[in-house]
Amino acid sequence: MIVKGTYFQNDTEKPLVYGDVEIFNTKRRRLRGEEEKDAVLCEPVMVGFCGTDNELMHMGSEGRLGPKFPAGTNRLINGHEGIVWVPSQNRFAIVLIRGGNSYDPTRYTEEETYFEYGCDQADGLFCDKQYFHPDMLLPIPEGYVENGKLKLSFAKKMVFPDPFACMLFQLERMEDLGSAHNFRVAMKKYKCCEEEARAIAKEEIFDRTVIFGLGTTGMFIGDLIMQNHKNAKVLFVGRSPEDSPKVKFALEQEGAEYLRNSYDSEEELAKAIIEKMGGRATTFIGVSGSNVEHRVAFEHKVLGCNGIYNSFSLGPKVTFDTMPFGFENHLIFGSINFRQDHMEKAIELLAKSRYDEIVELIDREEFTKDPMGAYRDKIYSKNAPMKTAVIWNKNYVEAE
Repeated sequence: MIVKGTYFQNDTEKPLVYGDVEIFNTKRRRLRGEEEKDAVLCEPVMVGFCGTDNELMHMGSEGRLGPKFPAGTNRLINGHEGIVWVPSQNRFAIVLIRGGNSYDPTRYTEEETYFEYGCDQADGLFCDKQYFHPDMLLPIPEGYVENGKLKLSFAKKMVFPDPFACMLFQLERMEDLGSAHNFRVAMKKYKCCEEEARAIAKEEIFDRTVIFGLGTTGMFIGDLIMQNHKNAKVLFVGRSPEDSPKVKFALEQEGAEYLRNSYDSEEELAKAIIEKMGGRATTFIGVSGSNVEHRVAFEHKVLGCNGIYNSFSLGPKVTFDTMPFGFENHLIFGSINFRQDHMEKAIELLAKSRYDEIVELIDREEFTKDPMGAYRDKIYSKNAPMKTAVIWNKNYVEAE
């Protein structure tokens, strides 16, 4: 079937183009041990732009996208965040993006394989119609459709289940690892049993949490920590002015604190963070994409003894001196993606949130007329909004 859509290709001049593109009903497996199934034809409705899209475009300009293309093609239809209409089932759905031959998408091994719609070996949502695995079309809550159309505020929120689900997995990992890392200390300190000590350690790991970076992922993980750990102290570190809409929104939402990085040196910044937190961090979360993260945490000693370092940034290298790393008993980990239960929970939480307020729309015609220009000058520009999305099919969304 030939449809209109945007797609990445290996081309130094035009790695992202809009035009006619063929889509295929490819049999896929959701999880290891399950049967392969034919896909269901869907119509993308609202689609969000992600930093991954920008990275894929750069890979295409350097000729490195080959392994990401679906089998038998020389292009990848982008888009992995959004909501679709399923005509054969007369309903809207959120696409679960990762499937394949693994028991758990967050724990795939070298022997297992996976695909990701719009990112890796499977076409995504930026097109008029697309095929998706029937068991990877997650339902939306009731009450957000009127006369066959989505409420606009709800549709905007539904570009976030993917990154929000990632942060639910991040929270789970920090709770699990923080508890395992420090429960024996808690047993001695509080003279309690292992079960009680693990629960205490799970809470105390968030006593002084630094989130280095205030994009959507940083905002989401701060939100989830504050929701689930009422005694947590969370400090965002970013470059935006304190009175910027982004900072105001984050602090209103979460009750966290904010420190603007306007210091002349990393040493001064580190000192200010420690003073603001009332001590060195128990948890340090890097989401800025900057190499400053690990230097502030380790070299300038913002991360305290027995603390955990969660690296979610894509790109920067994490380095540390082994001597203080060992003596201060630091735990460094990285994790990405999520399970289906994370995304189902994300849909539920987002539906009741205010995150539609940070989504700005770009007109489809403006985007498709010059996709690369839209990426460069609006969606990923220096003054870009926190999140940009496009109504791909206006027939299914109420008018503003």
